[in-house]
Parts: sequence; C-alpha cells; structure tokens
Amino acid sequence: MSIYALRTTANREDQVMDFIISHAEKKGLNIYSIIRPHGLRGYIFIEADSPKTIEEAFQGVPYARGLLPSEVPYKEIEHMLEQVKTQVNIQKNDIVEIISGPFIREKAKVTRINQQKEEVVVELLEAAVPIPITVKLDSVKVIRREKDE
Repeated sequence: MSIYALRTTANREDQVMDFIISHAEKKGLNIYSIIRPHGLRGYIFIEADSPKTIEEAFQGVPYARGLLPSEVPYKEIEHMLEQVKTQVNIQKNDIVEIISGPFIREKAKVTRINQQKEEVVVELLEAAVPIPITVKLDSVKVIRREKDE
C-alpha cells in the first residue's frame, strides 16, 4: 500500500473526498484511507494499492486537479495525523456534565448528536428557558442514561 497526494482546488478538499469515497464504493476500488490534514489547503492524501486505482477513483471528480507523480512517505505526513476515537458512547436523552468551556460543571440533556462534526447539542438542565448549545463530543461526559432514571 502506498500514499499519494492529490491536488485539489483550495477549500474544496471535503467535496473531493466525498466524491472519491462515493466512486470507490460504487466501483469497488481498493482505497484504504483518505486524509485531509487540517491547515493544509489544496491537497488530500490517499492510501491505495496503486496510483491507477486513485486515478480511477478521481476520474470526473470536480475540483480534483491531479495526482502528484511520486509516492509520499508516511514519515512526511505522520505529524499531520492525530488519533481519533472510533466509538462514542453518547446517546440522545443522556444526562451529561460539561467538562470544558464556559459551561463547565453544568449538567445538560443531549438532544442531538452529529458524529461527522463530532458535536453534540445539549440543553442545560438548570436554565430557566431551555436553550440548545452545541459543544464538542469530548467536552461532555455521560453521568446517567435515560433508562437509568
């Protein structure tokens, strides 16, 4: 498996990734990972078995500008990667405690979860009027489930 850099139009990296994922799934291509490093505009990195596979995946994709000819060593992009939690055990209606930010130590009820953005919408329990607040998933911890009550 090798990693290759794909040039894209700046600020269109997410759209290119979505198209490539869709093409790879439809065509059954061996693409193992797609990396969009935060702060690096105009490039995404794709791990696949060959550059031909990647070319087939981005063929006809708008905003994809072309594949760089040489393979990118893992060491060059290793510092751009961070460990991501794969399993989040937060559910709708859970009672959580906010552990960071301006509402620290406040208790809230989960109303919505957005896994893609890694955000959760909560309503503070002790507020006079329930106001939805969006916080990062790692800013809350579950203190009890709805069924535990």
